[in-house]
Amino acid sequence: MQVEVSKHTEGTKEKVTRPNGLPESLIRYDARQKEIASNAVTELLNAVKKPQTRARASSESGNRAPARRTKSTDQQLNINNLSSAPNRRRHSDSGTRISLQKLTGIPEKPIKKSSQNTLLELFKKGRRKSTTSDKDFGRMDSDDEEEDENGSYFSSESEEDDDVRPDSLDDKVRKREMRKGIDLATTLERIEKNFVITDPRLPDNPIIFASDSFLELTEYSREEILGRNCRFLQGPETDPATVRKIREAIDNQTDVTVQLINYTKSGKKFWNLFHLQPMRDHKGEVQYFIGVQLDGSEHVEPLHNCIPEATATESSKLVKETAENVDVAVRDLPDANKKPEDLWINHSKVVHPKPHRRDSPSWEAIKKILDSGEELGLKHFKPIKPLGSGDTGSVHLVELCGTEQLFAMKAMDKGVMLNRNKVHRACAEREILDMLDHPFLPALYASFQTKTHICLITDYYPGGELFLLLDRQPKKVLREDAVRFYAAEVIVALEYLHCQGIIYRDLKPENVLIQNNGHVALTDFDLSCLTSCKPQLLIPEVTGKKKNKKEQQAPVFIAEPMRASNSFVGTEEYIAPEIITGAGHTSAVDWWALGILLYEMLYGYTPFRGKTRQKTFANILHKDLRFPRNKEVSLQAKQLMYRLLHRDPKNRLGSREGANEVKQHPFFRGANWALIRCTNPPALDNSVVESKDKGVDPGLEDLQNNVF
Repeated sequence: MQVEVSKHTEGTKEKVTRPNGLPESLIRYDARQKEIASNAVTELLNAVKKPQTRARASSESGNRAPARRTKSTDQQLNINNLSSAPNRRRHSDSGTRISLQKLTGIPEKPIKKSSQNTLLELFKKGRRKSTTSDKDFGRMDSDDEEEDENGSYFSSESEEDDDVRPDSLDDKVRKREMRKGIDLATTLERIEKNFVITDPRLPDNPIIFASDSFLELTEYSREEILGRNCRFLQGPETDPATVRKIREAIDNQTDVTVQLINYTKSGKKFWNLFHLQPMRDHKGEVQYFIGVQLDGSEHVEPLHNCIPEATATESSKLVKETAENVDVAVRDLPDANKKPEDLWINHSKVVHPKPHRRDSPSWEAIKKILDSGEELGLKHFKPIKPLGSGDTGSVHLVELCGTEQLFAMKAMDKGVMLNRNKVHRACAEREILDMLDHPFLPALYASFQTKTHICLITDYYPGGELFLLLDRQPKKVLREDAVRFYAAEVIVALEYLHCQGIIYRDLKPENVLIQNNGHVALTDFDLSCLTSCKPQLLIPEVTGKKKNKKEQQAPVFIAEPMRASNSFVGTEEYIAPEIITGAGHTSAVDWWALGILLYEMLYGYTPFRGKTRQKTFANILHKDLRFPRNKEVSLQAKQLMYRLLHRDPKNRLGSREGANEVKQHPFFRGANWALIRCTNPPALDNSVVESKDKGVDPGLEDLQNNVF
């Protein structure tokens, strides 16, 4: 099978570098497109191996109620093909082109009828379904299935459909893929507006980033645009005086908004409301220029041959707003003009112990080396065994030489990080780990770099993953008291992260590790988002009826991250709807993931899993939340999952008052939140144990040899 990707990427420009040796293009597309092609081949092979499954799915699709049918699900949810324009070849969005909700209100070209069945519209339909109250929940739970006028979101299974496990997955590659964290697009790539970014520090101020919407507007491919000056859009009727204004603004490093006639690749002219804005670094020096275009052709007055003043004024506000959004998004990425060695400079900084960990045996051992004046590095650690690997690196069990102290070392390949646009993720993870000081989160003991890798030294948790603990249970599920225990500790950990301004974004059993004492620890922050947080203390009003101190409500502490993000990251089965639709997301995505985690601990599988990634995303956006009757789960647990898995983040449990809102749910009645870490872990049936010597995956051994 062959999959053409050249028109989606930088093409021959992929190898073009700056004088500093870094890529000229702000975003690297090649590695992502290879992954997209690989996934497409895997899905094709699965379809060929099991055609009867496909046929059954088609048959089921044909029996659905007419009102719920649109186009075929495969067509609607082919992430590579969804766009708002018929010419899809130029749309990349890192291989995950989706018709996204606008981040701002800038009017764009009207969407053509033929492409209106987008993920966003399907999401809106699904959102209308999720308006049922908790009161309705109890009634619905007692019936086979209740449906309101818009269709139900929750249903309990009938006797005929008792086992609602998703389709079994025999393919090991698919199983691994669906549990792996994905990073499909940065916030910058998901701003669906016409804009380019240029770099005045390079000769002729070339374009280093072009949005997909800009490619659609101008009819050029990304390869044809990158590295060129914007003047290629000029033509016979372009006003030279207006062009001079733009040139003067660039020379003077100032903003400018103008109207001018530009031309597409096919020669079609359009009226461009163009806004240019410099982006400055923390020293006040210009890093980039942001150029936002708005096609105003339909508003042009023929007599005056220009966009009317009122329309131009209103549109100017919108293009300036887009420029501000782009400015914020670009700052998440490393400066393209940095020296390669400067990208990793933070990983060479000395880590200092935090108040609650400074006297631990691990820190005492680390401090002895630091006090001797040595710089902690790879030579101080002896590899014991590899623990696992991801798409950018690997994790190893290591021993600090001369001690018996064990640590986990995460090693990330610098070249891979560059090629996969993950430099900023690695820097954010290091910064986040250095902030943490909590019993349910890992401590960072050291970070350093080699010629090829950057390394993070953190706590080693011998209890392993919650995922493996689940797998060792006879029925692959936990008792409800155990679920309550682990969920409570996860909530406390998320509360701390949110208080620090951190959106976790990758909660799943694989990232919940079990400590020596049986308590949990959340790990792996390479997909996390670091923003700001403004803690608030809500003091309830004292009414005349509640003047008695015993009757007064206690103040409520709320601390949730303030800034929204729009990156396409997470783990397939745990991703929240708003991440898929590109509507912008907040810390509410962590409460959605908590709902999925609860479901998996109670039922042994996630509720929206599909045979393909597209199918999983479709299920997340539309599929009813079903609770099978073959597993006895309390009404309180079902209500909690139902409220956490609300598709509208504004109405999701935890979105208003954060962790406090989740803690108050009846499922956690009796939990001693203040002393949660003093609670004894539940005794679990661990009769199904792993063999002591499974042997080490040769691939992991190779990774370890590459690092050490």
